Amino acid sequence: MNDDASRPPLVLLHGLTYDRRQWDPVRRELDMIDPGRAVLALDLPGHGSAPRRDSYGMAEVAEVLHGQVTEAGLVDPIVVGHSVGAVVATTYAARYPVRGVVNLDQILLPGPFGAVVRQAEPTLRGPDWRRVWDGMLAGMGIDSLPAPAREIVTTATDPRPDLLLGYWDEILHGTDEEIAAERGRVLRSIGDRGIPYRWVTSSEPPARYLAWLTGVLPEIVVTVLPGSHFPHLADPTTVARLLATG
Repeated sequence: MNDDASRPPLVLLHGLTYDRRQWDPVRRELDMIDPGRAVLALDLPGHGSAPRRDSYGMAEVAEVLHGQVTEAGLVDPIVVGHSVGAVVATTYAARYPVRGVVNLDQILLPGPFGAVVRQAEPTLRGPDWRRVWDGMLAGMGIDSLPAPAREIVTTATDPRPDLLLGYWDEILHGTDEEIAAERGRVLRSIGDRGIPYRWVTSSEPPARYLAWLTGVLPEIVVTVLPGSHFPHLADPTTVARLLATG
């Protein structure tokens, strides 16, 4: 981990089933364009070298990560999350001191995705669970990634049903209305404290969702980087430059 007290540290959180190796290309870019910046890439609970847990609620995951951030001696980081890691980063920012949040390609409301997850729950709890995950991967634009990035996506991962069911628990056991109310509360807390929030999305945001998002967090900055669900792998230079300006 690099360390320069003059700029807020970066805490990097990967997506579901992956691990901190997903950040290697961005970290190499940061080493060149922002040398000395403190950067900590963590494994989410149950991923990589992080111990498995009985449950993976967003608040308890954020608490575990805050312990690691504190242990590393980092203060007021910018928390960067990809996919479900962005939900964790958003939850973290509402609970702990941060200097900013960067959300990489994660819509914060269940919407159509929630309906797919709920419909797939019986399969996820059976021997054919992998079919659900593979179907989701097929829509993430992996084939469009450069070969080294595809290698990371296909090797730095360990999909398991306990992770899918655990991290999607709020979708499976909460209504869209309940989740929207909780997300709104979290985002308003972030906005009321003046914490900058950037959403990097791989496609033009749905108008209805964008209206809701800007309604609860008017100061949000939206950046569109067309392409894959993995913008930090598709274009690590651009993502590193965005982070370096924070």
